Amino acid sequence: MNVDPHDILIRPLLTEKVTSLREVKNCVAFLVKKEATRLDVQRAVEKVLKVKVKHVNVMNVKGKKKRQGRYVGKRPDWRKAIVTLKEGEKLELYESA
Repeated sequence: MNVDPHDILIRPLLTEKVTSLREVKNCVAFLVKKEATRLDVQRAVEKVLKVKVKHVNVMNVKGKKKRQGRYVGKRPDWRKAIVTLKEGEKLELYESA
């Protein structure tokens, strides 16, 4: 996929689960473009954030059904990437000031 690396990474995910993964396994998570592959995500993280990646796991997340009274809607589906960084690598993006 020939896309700018900044377009592949949409935003970082900051949840309790991701925070515990970061502390235990040196992982970070991103919301990524739906068409992005593992290799695209790895190249984007290495180029944009200047860190070395050990491996990448990607998953499709289904949007939840929501209702407002009798009207039913659905949140959009999205793709999540969990990136494991190599030993000694640290991402300052998640550090609090």
